Amino acid sequence: MTGSNPIAGYFLVEQMRNRSTVAMLVAIPILFVVVSADVLGEFASALGGSVAGSSAAALGAGWAAAFLAGALGFFQIASSRDADRRLALAGLAPIRLAVARISASLVLGIIISLLAFATLWLRAGAVHPLHTLAAILMFAVIYIGIGTLVGSFVSGPLEGSLAVAFIFLIDAFSGPGMSASDGVSRLMPTREAADLLITAGAGRTSPTGDWLTVMAIAAVALVVSSLAFWFSARPRR
Repeated sequence: MTGSNPIAGYFLVEQMRNRSTVAMLVAIPILFVVVSADVLGEFASALGGSVAGSSAAALGAGWAAAFLAGALGFFQIASSRDADRRLALAGLAPIRLAVARISASLVLGIIISLLAFATLWLRAGAVHPLHTLAAILMFAVIYIGIGTLVGSFVSGPLEGSLAVAFIFLIDAFSGPGMSASDGVSRLMPTREAADLLITAGAGRTSPTGDWLTVMAIAAVALVVSSLAFWFSARPRR
């Protein structure tokens, strides 16, 4: 993906050179999958939900990917806005910058998903590994869209981080298996992806229609991200 667009490769290297990014890539999956899987089950029980065991561990991997992808998506657009506008003023088309940014974000999302899946595999295994990995990737792609959308409106790192974390917490603790009430969860973008992970963690397969729905939501998230990066890179008069 980055081979056809060397600028995307530069953006990816720029992200990976940050030591805090590398530390988060290692620590967050361990925190969500290894440490908090049992805690997720206890929270679900307290809130009236039913997720536990392998399903809770699989859901933790999805949330690890979502949190990381949302945070990195926000910081990528928030920190690159001025630089991208200068590049656009220098003659680089904003659409090319947007493609490079979303390509770098997607590669990061794949790396995040692989790390989360590897942690899950070591901790609890996976009956349906391809289904589980695909569902985790859907979490990452959807939260890339959320992070970049927040970053296109909020420039402050503290405010933006809190906004992404707020959306994440509502999404996580009102989602399938975590709460007896599904009123709020119907509005959250990862509801279907969470259903896929819970089902895979329980050793069952999901209908094709559910996968198509999740892929459609992920495609919308990619369009939102691309538009956010394009708008952010446009020079202002």
